[in-house]
Amino acid sequence: MAVQQVKTSAHLQNGTVVQVSARGFQFVLDEPVDLGGTNTGMNPVEALLGALGACQAIVARVYAQKFGVQLDDFRVELEGDLDLDGFLDKADVRCGFTEVRYHYYIKSPSPKAAVDEFVTYIAEKCPVGDCLANGVVLKAGTVTIES
Repeated sequence: MAVQQVKTSAHLQNGTVVQVSARGFQFVLDEPVDLGGTNTGMNPVEALLGALGACQAIVARVYAQKFGVQLDDFRVELEGDLDLDGFLDKADVRCGFTEVRYHYYIKSPSPKAAVDEFVTYIAEKCPVGDCLANGVVLKAGTVTIES
């Protein structure tokens, strides 16, 4: 299969509210009140953690049968360490996560050995996890000034 381009759009609304769109779907991101937002949605780093968990869950659903694992329930809880002083320009520290941890909750009658092999595969095949673990090249495009 050829390389596929994935496209989204993020449009700043009032304050820190951002309307995100892709393939006709939309959701809102915002910041909590204590960071100058209106708390009308998750903030971008919460959404990033959510995207990682959702990606892992989808990989689990797609590949469970390959490993002979019956998924009666699958949930991921995630947390990340973030020093807001980097974002707020108060200290010379990284703006992004320094560590992300996740924990799977799997309800399955399948043998533990099969589940262990399966969860290793989830980590290897999750595209969002791959981006976070290995980094990606970020290239700023041109700037269009509209009047």
